[in-house]
Amino acid sequence: MREPVSVTAELLRSWGLPDPGESKKDRGDVIVVGGSRRTPGGVMLAGEAALRVGAGRLAVLAPGSIDAQLGAVLPEAAIFALPDEPTDPVEGPPRDQLAAADAVLFGPGFDDAEETLATLVAVAEAHPRCLVLDAWGLGVLPRAERSALPERLVLTPNREELTLLREAGSDGESNGDDGESDGSDGESDGDDADELADVVEVARRYGAVVTCYGTVADPTGHVWRVPDGGPGLGTSGSGDVLSGAIAGFAARGLDLARAAVWGTWVHARAGERLTERLGLGFLARELAPELALAVREVS
Repeated sequence: MREPVSVTAELLRSWGLPDPGESKKDRGDVIVVGGSRRTPGGVMLAGEAALRVGAGRLAVLAPGSIDAQLGAVLPEAAIFALPDEPTDPVEGPPRDQLAAADAVLFGPGFDDAEETLATLVAVAEAHPRCLVLDAWGLGVLPRAERSALPERLVLTPNREELTLLREAGSDGESNGDDGESDGSDGESDGDDADELADVVEVARRYGAVVTCYGTVADPTGHVWRVPDGGPGLGTSGSGDVLSGAIAGFAARGLDLARAAVWGTWVHARAGERLTERLGLGFLARELAPELALAVREVS
């Protein structure tokens, strides 16, 4: 395992960001796939986050039961309805959008495992260029065929989801891997070294960039560590903001590792900025506007 690289504002400045161009078409298209009647807000938080870090255009693909609501509260987005039956293929304009988008974020707001898995299969059949998986999208990943998903894949697990992916990978389930282990039992004991090793292992097994609580790894073993954004980030919807930011950076043209590092850093910095002003009790919806200010600090 390589020594982690500490992520600083100076490092991000040295990387830079793609030129924004002259129109929204130059900054990339993001599609967020997710939502349910119980949790419609996840796609809203993720979609706004993608725009706040500079993505040019946003579309949302959500169940027909909530598409009208989303159109009313997310006027910046084009809204498309998922098929009534999750096992049905995605066809017509939504399929065209999925295939053409620069980044597709899948998972925020879904709340049923079987429907999520069927929808993931349908979305993958549209051959998106880049896929970011979050929330329930991560929960069903061990049951999906890795070869059916795009080569360019980002995973944004929390610690519980990281353990699930690590243990499933160790069993060799569904991802086409040989099930080799690095000796870790996959159980988190709060040790940073064990968690870092798990992030690296999940990245390798799934051939993906992985970000988890400030640790980012790519499939080749490169690792970055982002400073902790503070306990206030442990709030409902915070992960949706993070995944949306990463999708936004990927849509702008950053390679996936740098998109994940940038997204993780600005998410943490947004948490720090809000903690400085408000203390612990800020809301995820307040994080999204801070993302743009965090980007401005270093770009």
